[in-house]
Amino acid sequence: MEFLCYHRDRPDSLPLRDELLEEHWAYMDRYAKEMIARGPTLTDDGETPTGSVHIVDLPDPAAARAFAFDEPNYQAGVYRDVLLRRWRNTLGRTMWDFPGGRTGGNRYLVIGLGTGQAADLAVPPDQEGLIAYGPLLSDDGAAWLGTAMLVRASDPDTARAILYPAGYVDIEVHNWQFGGRPS
Repeated sequence: MEFLCYHRDRPDSLPLRDELLEEHWAYMDRYAKEMIARGPTLTDDGETPTGSVHIVDLPDPAAARAFAFDEPNYQAGVYRDVLLRRWRNTLGRTMWDFPGGRTGGNRYLVIGLGTGQAADLAVPPDQEGLIAYGPLLSDDGAAWLGTAMLVRASDPDTARAILYPAGYVDIEVHNWQFGGRPS
C-alpha cells in the first residue's frame, strides 16, 4: 500500500530542523527500499523549508502511522501537523525514475482536496513534467479524497492547472525539491 505523508513545519522551527537533519536522514535511510518520493517543500524564494513530503510503500495504515509519527522531527516538535493518506502510484515509478532528472526547472507538490465526486483519476495526457501522480484515498482504499502530485512546471499556476478545479475544495501548491542525502 502506498501512502503520502506531508509533514508541515511549525513556524520558527528551522533551527530545530537543522539540528535534527542527520537523525531525519538516518530515519529515512531505514525506509530506502519503500521510498517512492521524498523531499522538502520550500518558501516562495526556494530557500527555507516549510515541510517534508514522503511517499512510501508500506504494508498497512498502522505501519504508515508509525512511519509518520515516529519520525524524529515530528517527535521533537518541528512539525505543526501531518497529512497522511493512502495514495496510488498511477505512474508506477519512483522519483528517481523521472526522465527529467533531479535538477532543473521549478518543481511543486500539488495537493487537491476532494469534494466527493472523484476527479483526475486518469493520468493527464501530457506526462512530461509529472514526477509522481495519484489519488488520495481513505485507509481502506474505497473512498477518493483528492489527488496529489509532484510536478515540474514553469510556475505554480501551471502546476495547479493540471487538476480540474471544480473537483476540489482546495488545491495547494508548494515549492518542492528532490530530497535525500546530498551525493
